[in-house]
Amino acid sequence: MHELSIMQSVLHQVSEETRKAGSTKVHEIRLRVGTLSGVVAEALQFAFEAVAPGTPAEGAKLTIETVPARFWCDDCRSEFASPDMLAECPQCHKFSRELRAGRELELAALEVESA
Repeated sequence: MHELSIMQSVLHQVSEETRKAGSTKVHEIRLRVGTLSGVVAEALQFAFEAVAPGTPAEGAKLTIETVPARFWCDDCRSEFASPDMLAECPQCHKFSRELRAGRELELAALEVESA
């Protein structure tokens, strides 16, 4: 389960940002996870619950925003959603190779206790 190592890295980054903010307590962590990132949100939540104790994020809320896969069609000059990497434009039915969103895995926001 690579989500465990991902969450350990996230919590390391959260701890650094919390320290920089002059705080010791995190209230909420918001992550953005793309549908094509290869990360399972439920496994990430499970990993958070396993590794958060003893960190500034202990007792914090983890919010995971799912980012749908979006592709660009050069022929139609439009963006469209697709559930997987086999992305056929719904207008012209040509396949796109340009992924615009959906592979994200990022710390979007952090709510910490003010010092």
